[in-house]
Amino acid sequence: MKSLKLRWLCLLVITLSLVLWYSHVTRTGDLAVNLGLRGYERIPPPGTSGLHHLSLHCGRCAVVSSSGHMRGSWRGGEIDGHECVIRMNAAPTQGFEADVGNRTSVRVVSHTSVPHLLRREAEFFRHEADTLYVVWGPERNMRQDGKGRVFNTLVRLARKYPPTHIYTVSKDKVLYCDRVFQDETGKNRMKSGAFLSTGFFTMILATEVCDSIDVYGMIDGSYCSVANHTSVPYHYYESYRLDECGMYRVHERARRGGHRFITEKNIYRRWASRGKLRFPYPTWTPRQ
Repeated sequence: MKSLKLRWLCLLVITLSLVLWYSHVTRTGDLAVNLGLRGYERIPPPGTSGLHHLSLHCGRCAVVSSSGHMRGSWRGGEIDGHECVIRMNAAPTQGFEADVGNRTSVRVVSHTSVPHLLRREAEFFRHEADTLYVVWGPERNMRQDGKGRVFNTLVRLARKYPPTHIYTVSKDKVLYCDRVFQDETGKNRMKSGAFLSTGFFTMILATEVCDSIDVYGMIDGSYCSVANHTSVPYHYYESYRLDECGMYRVHERARRGGHRFITEKNIYRRWASRGKLRFPYPTWTPRQ
């Protein structure tokens, strides 16, 4: 009898140790784990409670870049033919349907782009009422203790538009994305002075919810180094802004506060070699 109790006690100690270890790992990010869709937490609308995670699975996805390359592409119908269409930030569809399509299943939004959504509330939260919004940002803006400025704004939106599904990327999920960047590049994201782009969070999400992914408007990492590359606007909906390659170079060279757009695209090249990603427009393959 004593022997049986001792075994149960040992099992309990081992179980508690594993639980504490897992809690430490996911909390600190020392050994960041992929939380999957549990890393995307819904802001509950009025009258609901509890923690709800993103629940989404798509067969074929179109990830639509905001790049100026989309202007004149005439890929709108092709994009809308996918089961799910994933867009970024506040990139509009109205007026650009022929090039980028009209359907939006998911929008991945940076904390810095939330004000752009607010300027066109009716368009995003009424016209695109069925869209899932996934918002990422640093802890200082997304904290849930009443001091997270962006999080508080999202709570107000969820209350104002109850049918809207707004999710935030959890702190642990952000740490996981940092670890992916470090594993792929050998560089610590924070020590290198970089911020992950919305595109990076979008590609992570797409690989988690989609069986296959067609990426539109995204050039490969070597494109801007080609002498005769085409000059296009940074965004397809902003004609007179900085040239896309010019913007990429500025960010790639920035010592602090830049996105590593070119580095990230080289990561996507490696991911594409595994067969899940395709780049139908502009067309390129991981063997190039």
